[in-house]
Amino acid sequence: MTEGNFVDFVKIHVSSGNGGAGSTHLRREKFVAKGGPDGGDGGRGGHVIVRGNKSLWTLLNFKFKRHFGAGHGGHGGKQRSTGADGDDVILEVPLGTVVRDSESGEILFEITEEGQEEISARGGMGGRGNWHFKSATNQTPRYAQPGIPGEEKNITLELKLLADVGLVGFPNAGKSTLLSVLTSAKPKIANYEFTTLKPNLGIVKYRDFRSFVIADIPGIIEGAAEGKGLGHYFLRHIERNSVLLFMVPADSADVTKEYHILLNELRKYNPELMDKDRMLAISKSDMLDEELISEMEAVLQEEIPGVTPVFISSVSGFGMPVLKDRLWELLNP
Repeated sequence: MTEGNFVDFVKIHVSSGNGGAGSTHLRREKFVAKGGPDGGDGGRGGHVIVRGNKSLWTLLNFKFKRHFGAGHGGHGGKQRSTGADGDDVILEVPLGTVVRDSESGEILFEITEEGQEEISARGGMGGRGNWHFKSATNQTPRYAQPGIPGEEKNITLELKLLADVGLVGFPNAGKSTLLSVLTSAKPKIANYEFTTLKPNLGIVKYRDFRSFVIADIPGIIEGAAEGKGLGHYFLRHIERNSVLLFMVPADSADVTKEYHILLNELRKYNPELMDKDRMLAISKSDMLDEELISEMEAVLQEEIPGVTPVFISSVSGFGMPVLKDRLWELLNP
């Protein structure tokens, strides 16, 4: 999938169908001169339904069509015939899609499972026919209920990627290169900051035909939690990942400081992210010798308790088997 085809935020307009009107029909047949009321009920207006589809990875389908309307319910008929229900409109979205009311910002629901269906705009109920209103004192009511109007609203679809592993790091830390080596994904790679402006997904093949999904999140900068740069745009994709893989290049001026800056940005954005499993990968480690790696490992284990660093090089393949083993152990404790 090209970067331009990845759409993860879109505003659309949805309108459900109106309910059909009840009938005021009075029964009239050859040998039944005054048969009484037999008007049927109106049909329900169509819903606008949002459904989860695990085969989708983007909201691209909504990039060019932004208005969706369901069908209106049919009117009631004679012989207590109920009008036809309006046709529903089903909007298929990727798993991990959050649906908000565009006006209030309130979260209406989240789609996280295959086939999950939620109604974003409910169709109006059909009106009752005149036979419902027959009584001892009013045996030929000429009144029936009109249908209830449908809903009309603007909603926002916001995709938060569902991936097993999320790559977290400053711009140009080597995240896209790692993704291209571990998976068949082809992210844009260049030697300048913010090469990646959209998240990329890839499937990592593991032993015995097993696999897991890894997401390359665009680079975070200091102040991202306050919205600096494209902070909120990037950070929301990290919320749905099971394991966070922090990446700091070996030529960084201070590996520990970079790690804590990244961790602090996540904490400020959403403290619940601190409950996720974390790993630290030192990228571009092909420039280090064994002695320097041992020294750095000892220092990092002392300065960052509970986090064992993994030294890797996407170019030479150094440390890749160890990285995959560690990630698999975290995902399958």
